[in-house]
Amino acid sequence: MIDSFKSFVSKYDTAHTIVLLEGKRAVLEADKPKLIALGKLLAESTRYMKFRSGNADGADFLFSSGIALVDAARLQVITPYEDHRKKARLAYETFHLDQIDLAQEPDVIYQSRKNKKTEKLIDPYLEGNKNRITLKAAYILRDTIKVTGTQQIPPASFGIFYDDLNNPNSGGTGHTMQICKDKKIPLIDQRIWFDWLK
Repeated sequence: MIDSFKSFVSKYDTAHTIVLLEGKRAVLEADKPKLIALGKLLAESTRYMKFRSGNADGADFLFSSGIALVDAARLQVITPYEDHRKKARLAYETFHLDQIDLAQEPDVIYQSRKNKKTEKLIDPYLEGNKNRITLKAAYILRDTIKVTGTQQIPPASFGIFYDDLNNPNSGGTGHTMQICKDKKIPLIDQRIWFDWLK
């Protein structure tokens, strides 16, 4: 278990580390500066690790804003489609589902089907039936890839999340956290990293 920011940096600041920085779209007003501050602190205090986001509004964007203030070259995003929030994209490197051959990624599909709310949408989406409903599958596939990676994208090493502590582990954030747990990728939420800012 990571018990301090110093021990986190000591263990994970390597060239092969990819840290997920993400969470809920709805961020408490009082917490918004903390997400930016953590992104900035991480980028300032490390040299090698890269940071990965899903490019969503809210926590993803706030964390990314902090990183981009220091070193956007170490920030990458994985998006559900090519033009997803393009104007709000701060990352140097972008991967999107349209450029990934999902037929060659059975583990991504298997892990994504674990999400009970979207499991029946995965196959129609993969078969090319793309509409407002099946697009929900793209978001879950994107959330899975952020953790597992693909043949071309390395997997995540560690997850830092901003969760809704009144309704934890729900939605896309909850799915991403569960994939981290299934894949034995360590993760923390704000109950730990808020203390890193003190």
